[in-house]
Amino acid sequence: MTDAASVLVVERNDGVATLTMNRPESMNSLSVALKEALLEAARDVSADPAVRAVVLTGTGRGFCVGQDLREHVALLDADDPAPLSTVTEHYNPLILLLAEMPKPVIAAVNGMAAGAGAGLSFACDFRIAARTAGFLLAFANVGLTLDSGVSWTLPRIIGQARATALAILAEPINAQSALEMGLVNAVVEPDRVLATAQELAARLAAGPTAAYAAIKQSIAFAQTADLASALAKEDELQTAMGHTEDHVNATRAFVAKQKPTFLGR
Repeated sequence: MTDAASVLVVERNDGVATLTMNRPESMNSLSVALKEALLEAARDVSADPAVRAVVLTGTGRGFCVGQDLREHVALLDADDPAPLSTVTEHYNPLILLLAEMPKPVIAAVNGMAAGAGAGLSFACDFRIAARTAGFLLAFANVGLTLDSGVSWTLPRIIGQARATALAILAEPINAQSALEMGLVNAVVEPDRVLATAQELAARLAAGPTAAYAAIKQSIAFAQTADLASALAKEDELQTAMGHTEDHVNATRAFVAKQKPTFLGR
């Protein structure tokens, strides 16, 4: 059995957790071991109050090219039910953890993000891409439909028409095209992608993380709510934030013309 520590490297530094997928020989394709390691690490950092922002990235030439098809075919040939249950067991809970994490999550897209690898990046709050990176929804090329949350996340990022075209045509787009359609927040040189993502994460980790969590919750709720319900949810969350130490301290600091210190509570 592959050691989980070898396929995923987890580092913590000053409130920022960096999760690095570490299967460079396969462009960080998602083996069972890597999916299980990602799930465990995502649960851990989500629940850890010392972690105030998260960075997800990969080693080598790829960010993540999705399902490990060699492993997938081997399991299919062995009549193993695992390939048909991986969406339920791995992808669905992992995407929920990333999208609903009560702290900012940044994808440092260092190379190609394909299939479920693209889905992982879309579930993050920010995407910083290397100039040499790209995105490919390869599902249709192997006779499959969308998974890893792409049907929900991608139309909300770039709109239904563009999402449909990317999914059905299954053609790669480069980082510049991704930037122009709003799929990524910034494009940087390859040797700066992780540093840029970690700098953003450090900035966010020093900010009002309780408010960030509420903002994420509010936006996600409003996507499927009518205006009256969205307004009610804003009221509920704003009332909760109004009672936080962060709000009280920041308001006092503003009046005193001082820089606030945020505690995340």
